[in-house]
Amino acid sequence: YLFSILVNKKNPLNPHYIPSDLIEPDIPFYAPGNDPRRLLQREAAIAAEELFERAQKEKIHLWGISGYRSYKRQEELFSSANGRSGVAPPGCSEHQTGLALDIPARMNYELEESFAKTKEGCWLAHHCALFGFILRYPKNKEEITGFPFEPWHIRYTGIGLASSLTLTGMTLEEYYERGLHLPPK
Repeated sequence: YLFSILVNKKNPLNPHYIPSDLIEPDIPFYAPGNDPRRLLQREAAIAAEELFERAQKEKIHLWGISGYRSYKRQEELFSSANGRSGVAPPGCSEHQTGLALDIPARMNYELEESFAKTKEGCWLAHHCALFGFILRYPKNKEEITGFPFEPWHIRYTGIGLASSLTLTGMTLEEYYERGLHLPPK
């Protein structure tokens, strides 16, 4: 249930929310050592290690660039973005949950839509659910998610939910709209 938490512009996190079990997964990162961007919640970190290990076995080279991001850091990014679309207001970034990970195109380290057409981007789209991740901001769902297409942004939800959302093409917003997130009575 915890991994299905919906964070967006309509459902912000408390400014003081910090996950209690942040750890650094053993995956390649562009972020320097001891940088909080290298952290994920424990279960998401373990799943990321498995995802990256499988990718490497298949000659796919993935890199993490941004995992956990504090409310304060999101404030700084939002302020410096000067209203550019795609930058979440503070409290509205999934990175604050420690469940999101950005994976850039390795050649230029940029987070661009063109990542979707790279070998790495295609592999990630087809395999991330096997490890409990979803592509959180899919193409043609911008009106639903409130964010532009981000083929580099994966979000940990657990294997069951990730598989279900991927197979149905639903976003977390649609999952919540249908009341599917409620725990059994």
